[in-house]
Amino acid sequence: MRRPKRNLLSVSLNLSGVFEDYMYVGFTASTGQLVESHKILAWSFSNSNFSLSEKLITTGLPSFVLPKIPFFKSKSFIAGTTVGGFIIVVVCVLFSLFLIMRSRRKARERAEMEGWELEYWPHRITYQEIEAATKGFSEENVIGIGGNGKVYKGVLVGGTEIAVKRISHENEGMRAFLAEIASLGRLKHRNLVGLRGWCKREKGSFMLVYDYMENGSLDKWIFQCEETNYMLSCEERITILKNVASGVLYLHEGWEKKVLHRDIKASNVLLDKEMKGSLGDFGLARMHNHGQVATTTRVVGTVGYLAPEVISTGRASTQTDVFGFGVLILEVMCGKRPIEDGKKPLVETVWQLMVQGKLLDALDERLRDKGEFNEEEVERVLHLGLLCAYPDPNSRPTMRQIVKILEGKTNQEGCDQSENEDMDAYLLEKMNSNDLWNNYSQSFGYSNYTAHPTFDDIRQSNSSPMSLCWSNTTVQGR
Repeated sequence: MRRPKRNLLSVSLNLSGVFEDYMYVGFTASTGQLVESHKILAWSFSNSNFSLSEKLITTGLPSFVLPKIPFFKSKSFIAGTTVGGFIIVVVCVLFSLFLIMRSRRKARERAEMEGWELEYWPHRITYQEIEAATKGFSEENVIGIGGNGKVYKGVLVGGTEIAVKRISHENEGMRAFLAEIASLGRLKHRNLVGLRGWCKREKGSFMLVYDYMENGSLDKWIFQCEETNYMLSCEERITILKNVASGVLYLHEGWEKKVLHRDIKASNVLLDKEMKGSLGDFGLARMHNHGQVATTTRVVGTVGYLAPEVISTGRASTQTDVFGFGVLILEVMCGKRPIEDGKKPLVETVWQLMVQGKLLDALDERLRDKGEFNEEEVERVLHLGLLCAYPDPNSRPTMRQIVKILEGKTNQEGCDQSENEDMDAYLLEKMNSNDLWNNYSQSFGYSNYTAHPTFDDIRQSNSSPMSLCWSNTTVQGR
């Protein structure tokens, strides 16, 4: 480009007085308070050839582009590396201190632990996890209130739903807590409510964490149909009874030890989202080796489900669980409580209807009104319930026989003669023997209906060496 005709800055100076024959020409500049950059992009000079001044010299000029400095040599990289290294060192030191402190804390906790805590350590869950899952044990998350405390619904990190039972601080609560983790903590069966873990925050504060059962207790579906807005059919009720029977059979025979539940009832049967029944609440459960006779003389259980021999001896057995299961059958199929004020015990009522040939009249009247049931199957199940709740424990079937009857498996290969018999004929033979019930009733001094102990019967037993205490529904004693 030629020199512009109109310069932005043009100053005429006569420098002949200062020029010498040979000299250098250059430029200088200065700035004030502001930072400025002065660059000569092109220039020309001549003191004789004026035509040269018409052109700009663009060759041999210095480059004004700063050379690129490698990133790892830059100040920002060096500063960042220094600060980052310092932070890493600090983090490593803090993490090491944390590990040391945690190790010491665990060692201290283990040293302070009781023997049972060490045995069941793998199932322990932190209080913080449970508190977060239940939103600080919010009242809106309460899904039930049991004999030993409230039950909360919770959601663990990851979306798994759980049920958390907070155990009361009394000695009975501690006993129930230990019974649960000692038995259910090691049992795995599809018809037993799964125990996920436990938590002991401090002395006297206990929590049990279970799998969440979406449809709650069977008790609600039988006696609070207005809330559920649904009536269980005969088929559904029998299916749930089959589920519970399978779970009890596992307790009695399927594990390395024999487990006595001792509190089988509708409120302890929980239903999942597919309405399959699972037995829960092992707060009264006891374990002992197969072939060993239980040595306890504590009378525990729920009035209405207690077998007569428990009141007289205080000793539980698999047959006392069978009795409770028999009462459960009648409760579920008849839609009535085992004991109601001003009425005969449910077992006696159903027995009398059976003797009169009106056994189907015992069926829940709401189901009778619908008429959608198999009469033969209902009669068979009610017969089974009466036989399970029979006063003489030697006349009750085993849980294995009960499962076979409910499943309809009466002739299987590989079974011994007693298990290979026709179960329906076995039931009829037992139930048609009217003398059995009367003979048993006369052999004890209970009032009127000795086969099914009431509160009065239990109180009258105070003359025996055992002392009893009870709440609204549960009786315990030694």
